[in-house]
Amino acid sequence: MSLRQMEYFLAVVEESSFTRAADALHVTQPALSHQVKALERSVGGPLLERLSRGVRLTPMGRAFLPHAQLAVRSARQAERAARAAAGVAGGELHIATVHALAVGLLPGIAARWRALHPGVSLVLREYGSTDALEEQLERGVADLAVGPEPAQWLGPLLRIGREELVIVVPFDDPLAGRGAVRLAELADRDWIRCAMEPLSDGVLVLDRACGAVGFTPRTVLRTEHTSTAVRMAAAGVGVVMAPAHMVRGAVGEDCVLLSLDPSWHRSLAVFSRVPLTGAAEAFAELFGARAPAVPAGGARPD
Repeated sequence: MSLRQMEYFLAVVEESSFTRAADALHVTQPALSHQVKALERSVGGPLLERLSRGVRLTPMGRAFLPHAQLAVRSARQAERAARAAAGVAGGELHIATVHALAVGLLPGIAARWRALHPGVSLVLREYGSTDALEEQLERGVADLAVGPEPAQWLGPLLRIGREELVIVVPFDDPLAGRGAVRLAELADRDWIRCAMEPLSDGVLVLDRACGAVGFTPRTVLRTEHTSTAVRMAAAGVGVVMAPAHMVRGAVGEDCVLLSLDPSWHRSLAVFSRVPLTGAAEAFAELFGARAPAVPAGGARPD
């Protein structure tokens, strides 16, 4: 069994066709078929069912697929890491993150990276939750991840600061002239909720915090993305909790940010499956230098 055979197998699965996979790989179809058959002999059975119009996975193929994907991704990641450690100029750095950071902090950091390291391009992979982010990094989809600090992570992890979670209201809101608000003051307000809200022990942080001060948030709108929720809040649909940096990145100055009293902050980290070297280490250092500073006090939302 070889890495090339697994790459050929994955191409056939992705294209649902030996002909299209051969074209994508720039090889002849007989050569592709030969390699896939050799792979099937190696694993001891058919991985693909050849149909008159395409192919589909056999039960053995479905079991084999995620492991082949991980092996190919890991091999590519190993090559990138080796090239970076050797000081090779050029290549790609694959970064996994959550949507809020991609909108809020990463644009400025990516621009600075391009100025400092023009030969290393960035590939950004965004996820809707910290659980998905950690799961995908474990599967090897990126060289490193930047996001809220994982509760449990066995690989290298660098704490780089904290993000403040704030309440977003429109300019004409009665609270707009305030700098901060206590959560209990929002008991009678309509709330916009986002699928990307942070969890703590399987419970949404906002639900737990509101329950602790005696109310359940009255949800009037649910969204998939935090940036959408912030725009809805700016338009006056309801109030929303979001990272301060993301609000500025999503809508600029078109709304009012209210700190919570006591303030809420969430730790940020760069983490990886393997030690950070070369380009990955340089990116972690840059992110740490430009991330929000750790405040002297304030509660964490967990």
